[in-house]
Amino acid sequence: MNTQLSKGPIRVLIVDDHPVVRAGLASLLRKESVLKVVGSAHSAEEALSMLDRMSVDLMLLDLRMPKISGIDLLHMLKRRTNAPAVVILSSYEYEDEIYRAVKAGAGGYLSKDASRAEIVSAVSAVSGGGKYFPESVAARIAERESRSSLSPREVEILEMVAKGLTNKEIGQVLQISHYTVRNHINHICAKLDAGDRTEAATVALQQGIINTTS
Repeated sequence: MNTQLSKGPIRVLIVDDHPVVRAGLASLLRKESVLKVVGSAHSAEEALSMLDRMSVDLMLLDLRMPKISGIDLLHMLKRRTNAPAVVILSSYEYEDEIYRAVKAGAGGYLSKDASRAEIVSAVSAVSGGGKYFPESVAARIAERESRSSLSPREVEILEMVAKGLTNKEIGQVLQISHYTVRNHINHICAKLDAGDRTEAATVALQQGIINTTS
């Protein structure tokens, strides 16, 4: 994600499927001289189209949208050059959704009842390459990270598990024994608090640790 480099106001794109929310945010933020609302989109598809036509420093993104969710859009942004920074703006504070959004590239999170001052602070911080999370959310993210941090090899194995490979097949690909693969999977299950390899892969997908579309 790009950090904000323009010398003028921070260029903001609002992405939310509710027109009242979009209008309210645009009206609220247009009163701030440090920000410039350059557009609003009702869907991920429209947002991507707008990014092709205009320069955007930061996206205020709703997570729950039809067809393509906010988290799916975050994964798509990773594959684009000059993608904007992203702050999630949501009515919900579900730990799993927030964690998945962070893993997918979001730099901040705010509830939709956040004050104008909070939104401006978050936009300013994240567009400059920083992070912005309420204290309670930041604490939960940190706890989740410490509990479920996986090594690169463990992530690699999980991706193969998600694709349906057996322990023996994974061992052949990595040139290690299937006993070693089994030990890795046991460690993975412990870190993710999963009962078996299938549940571990499911949890990893839900948390954004692995992405089968990549």
